[in-house]
Amino acid sequence: MAGQEELHQVRAELSALLKRLPWSVEPLDGFSDTRGWRKVERPASPGWTADEQAEVEKLRRREHELAVFVSGHRFWAEVTGADRVDARTRLKHAHNSTDES
Repeated sequence: MAGQEELHQVRAELSALLKRLPWSVEPLDGFSDTRGWRKVERPASPGWTADEQAEVEKLRRREHELAVFVSGHRFWAEVTGADRVDARTRLKHAHNSTDES
């Protein structure tokens, strides 16, 4: 359960970081495009610093490690059929019950 909880935490940290960062990793001019089915606009992006890129990479790498650890854990070989689906659902939502306590 600790692996799944850490995975949720890492994903939340990564999501929050990506929301704070500029839309483009590299510095780019802003643009506006009204020719598509909806208008798309982006302000100029200063790009990400080397530290920001390293932090995103670190979180993505940890997210991948945890996802592989959780999904490949030997426990899943011991559970079959509908029990596996139920167990996975309970594990994925375990953080909800701890948040409510």
